[in-house]
Amino acid sequence: MNADLSALTGNPVIIGGGLAGLMTALRMAPHPVVLVSKAPLGMEASSAWAQGGLAASVGDDDDPALHLADTLGAGDGLCDAEAAGRIARAAPAAIASLSRLGVAFDRTAQGALSLGLEAAHCRRRIVRAGGDGAGAELMRALTHAVRRTPSITVIEGVEARRLLVENNAITGVLAAGPSDPLLFTTQRVILATGGVGGLFLDTTNPDGCFGQGLALAARAGAELGDLEFIQFHPTALDGPQRPMKLISEAVRGEGAVLVDETGRRFLADQPGAELAPRDVVARGIWRHIAMGHRVFLDARQKPGTDFARRFPAIAGFCRAATIDPATQLIPVRPAAHYHMGGVAVDGAGRSSVAGLWACGEVSCTGLHGANRLASNSLTEAVVCAGWVAESVAGTFAGPARTPIPTSLPPPPDPTAVRPILSRGAGLKRDREGLQEAARALLPLATGHGAACDPASAGLMIVMAALRRQESRGAHCRLDFPRRSSDARRTTLLLAETIAAGREIEEKLAPTARRA
Repeated sequence: MNADLSALTGNPVIIGGGLAGLMTALRMAPHPVVLVSKAPLGMEASSAWAQGGLAASVGDDDDPALHLADTLGAGDGLCDAEAAGRIARAAPAAIASLSRLGVAFDRTAQGALSLGLEAAHCRRRIVRAGGDGAGAELMRALTHAVRRTPSITVIEGVEARRLLVENNAITGVLAAGPSDPLLFTTQRVILATGGVGGLFLDTTNPDGCFGQGLALAARAGAELGDLEFIQFHPTALDGPQRPMKLISEAVRGEGAVLVDETGRRFLADQPGAELAPRDVVARGIWRHIAMGHRVFLDARQKPGTDFARRFPAIAGFCRAATIDPATQLIPVRPAAHYHMGGVAVDGAGRSSVAGLWACGEVSCTGLHGANRLASNSLTEAVVCAGWVAESVAGTFAGPARTPIPTSLPPPPDPTAVRPILSRGAGLKRDREGLQEAARALLPLATGHGAACDPASAGLMIVMAALRRQESRGAHCRLDFPRRSSDARRTTLLLAETIAAGREIEEKLAPTARRA
């Protein structure tokens, strides 16, 4: 690491090297900013793995009102309509700005953007790159742009372990460097750390995405919102590899269908069939697997022989699994994919802690509600990065305050959390399973070991799921199968989560002793 930290005192610190972090840093220019990433830029970012693209109403038959309507429909009554409308209206300009930054989007022979169709969209509005390589192309172009921007100091191989706070205001970041702890003195921090899929056994997320940003924010005293809503993508490649490879929804958008081992299209009779919202398709597949069936994606007719050209990355990892999608069925099953919840933020990305912003999947803007509309996540990250950057640049930090020193926590490890959360807070949930998960996670979350931070994030997810006594969007309670008429979003603090966990522990203790 070549950076002189004393020279960086007072500069805003962005934590995370994925799409949200890179875009925020670029939008901050020419204001100086520090970008801290545990891995080389993009290497542990879900953004780089994104296949579908960005949702934006750029087609001649489309407009932001239609995009908003589809977003609200997928969100199952829980979207913040104002936030969603604002993002939908800003999406077309975001595509243009990415083009100016060097992103090579797919285009028709006439030079127009080539638009794909995905589930629950009423129009073709998915702006793609490299067929199914939108995330990789975004990260290529933006990483190059960041590295050549002199106002951005990139520090790789450094992991943020704690946010330092005094009187509910950020004073610094404590991080682990290659050899020694590092202390960044700053009053402005932007979390762009991604999602929580790595807290589950079956996920399409990189191993490094296990809710560390949630833990950082929660331990700083920030409110987290809508944590119970975790999207399980319906079609991850069913095999031994972890993380699981994603079979993009765009494949179904181009005509592929879901069948079982008998060849029956078991979702054909439900509204929307294979292109229903993700939560509906995922639960349909889960039910069919639970009945003893295997589930496959059948792309032999559509896209058929055109598969490898349309989806080169997917075709490549199918070949690695000895599957030819043009002639063979692709085995699939649901896997944890995206977190609709996160650090509760306002329209400028500000959290409840002064000097702490969040952007991208780690944030909860209200766009996604109870279930994310396909390809809205990359759009949200790009659009909101501009608003976050404007807010951070316009916030007067004042004289730097010396942070109160604290010890460096151990490297976080979610291994112990994964089986607990997968059993208790997976695609389908009930009170008994959630309470058992809370009881198992509590000692880990209140301890000082490597599982402490992942368990804290997991415990907050479990507690939010217990509190929501209904089924809505991606949150399915077997003991509360109906949707409530009262659509309310939820927020949680870590302190109240720990207190609630102890109440559950005390309640279940007599039962455990009798057993």
